[in-house]
Amino acid sequence: MNDRIRKKLIQIVRLEDAPISYPALIQQMNLGLNLDIPHEKNMLGEILNEISTEEHENGRPLLSSLVKIKPKGQGDNFFKLCEKLGLGDWKELKRSETFLEEQQEKCRSFWMNDENYAKYL
Repeated sequence: MNDRIRKKLIQIVRLEDAPISYPALIQQMNLGLNLDIPHEKNMLGEILNEISTEEHENGRPLLSSLVKIKPKGQGDNFFKLCEKLGLGDWKELKRSETFLEEQQEKCRSFWMNDENYAKYL
């Protein structure tokens, strides 16, 4: 499932439809998850964290930055992942007016590059 979601996020960023909400991602991918059930919501968050951790370890941008949990952006778990990956203190990253947008732009720039797309998809 991780690979399917990863490829969908890459497709979304190349079509410039990002960011995408949790509900829209679930619907577009027919994941069958119910966000009203905490376990299922957490499961999607864990999958996104795993994808971004692997991307980061391979020198690529954080694809989970493209999935918003709240109407205005990311929840705490995204920023805590960023702290775990060594990008800074999660509370400071969350307060930053530019951090999330910078992460999303890194994704756009990286995946819009046809060479990167062909090599890493």
